[in-house]
Amino acid sequence: MPQIEIKIGGRSFEVACQDGEEHFLHSAAAMLDVEASHLADQIGRMPEARMLLMAGLMLADKTAGLEDKLRESEAEAAQLRAHVETMQSRAPERIEVPVVPQAVTDALAEIAARAEALADQVEAN
Repeated sequence: MPQIEIKIGGRSFEVACQDGEEHFLHSAAAMLDVEASHLADQIGRMPEARMLLMAGLMLADKTAGLEDKLRESEAEAAQLRAHVETMQSRAPERIEVPVVPQAVTDALAEIAARAEALADQVEAN
């Protein structure tokens, strides 16, 4: 079991961890050190136990806030999934495209031809 030295709030600690977990321990210690450093900047030097307690409580508060946001996001995602499932289960909408009768198409073509003939006559004059 490796022994790792970590620094929190300017103080060194020897901590044992499982093989391969050193990286996680260093990451957790770095997070705790950030909070302890904020405390030291604001309050000054304090007993080790109080510093660790306060830093841990600050991290717990941040974690609680993130858990609340996660729950809200999960609820929103569940609502969106339910909406998508509802939309997928509906019968597809029927969309009708009107068909222009051939007589109307022919009449419009005749009018266009007459208009072009008139335009040619006007240009010729």
